[in-house]
Amino acid sequence: MKAKVLVIGANGQLGTVLVKELQHHHGLDNVVATDIKKAHNFKETFEVLDATNRIGLTEVVTKYGITQIYHLAAILSAKGEENPLGTWDLNMRMLFNVLEVARIHELDKVFFPSSIAVFGEDAPWVNTPNNAFLNPATVYGMSKAAGEQWAQYYFIRYGLDVRSLRYPGVIGYQSLPGGGTTDYAVDIFHKAVLEEEFVCFLNEDTTLPMIFMDDAIRATMELMEAPKENIKIRTAYNLAGSSFSPEDIVAEIRNYYPEFKVKYEPDFRQDIAARWPKSINDVEASLDWGWKPEYDLERIVRTMVQKLKEQYIPHE
Repeated sequence: MKAKVLVIGANGQLGTVLVKELQHHHGLDNVVATDIKKAHNFKETFEVLDATNRIGLTEVVTKYGITQIYHLAAILSAKGEENPLGTWDLNMRMLFNVLEVARIHELDKVFFPSSIAVFGEDAPWVNTPNNAFLNPATVYGMSKAAGEQWAQYYFIRYGLDVRSLRYPGVIGYQSLPGGGTTDYAVDIFHKAVLEEEFVCFLNEDTTLPMIFMDDAIRATMELMEAPKENIKIRTAYNLAGSSFSPEDIVAEIRNYYPEFKVKYEPDFRQDIAARWPKSINDVEASLDWGWKPEYDLERIVRTMVQKLKEQYIPHE
């Protein structure tokens, strides 16, 4: 039987790309994209959905005969600190609605994205292992850490096949980011290609784990397509791409734009980033379902510059 896939938060940085990959994999008519408002880039099946409304979510699931949910909607780390209680309430309410609807309607699979934001100062900063102690310093990280435990609970208690990845910062050319602490690593390329000065909200030497969008999407698909017996971790798998700092990106970008100007003006996001790991150990993902990244910093920069030049200067 063909999977019928629902994507919640389809307008986001990850969702806009993942929907297209899911359509390619499952068929155009078998993927339903949803968000709180319709975006112009979705011409196929789209439903306006507020995931805090369980009745509305249930209606969409039953209307389309959904068998899998990819729950991508959340308020991210930097944005979340502007309204901590509201962020917790929204992120957790949406997750509980997804888990309950999936349980009641006996869905096959649920994907819940976690984040390196679950780690805090008590986790090793280098080569952070999957089982490191979680003491997140942001409400977003707290909601993801709690969400991981609920994902495991629903698997153990109800047999619901919930799968999760701890994404590092995601870099992609397809869409703009939406309020994360690693957002600088997307915006910097737009400024470089437009030959504008970039003001970085992190210190130049702040090394963080990052992943290119193509790798992030492929990892998501590989995790969800892996045999159920291969999924040994029911909280969330660590996921790694490549670790680097703003000054590392700048050095690579200047191979293409030697005059690129950057100014460093760290703000509250520097305090968040300072508590996150510098590199991630994702050996469990490699052993359990064969994960391996394909993009290093040099390839990321080359691809970002090429793709954004095509967007901004299409006839060059």
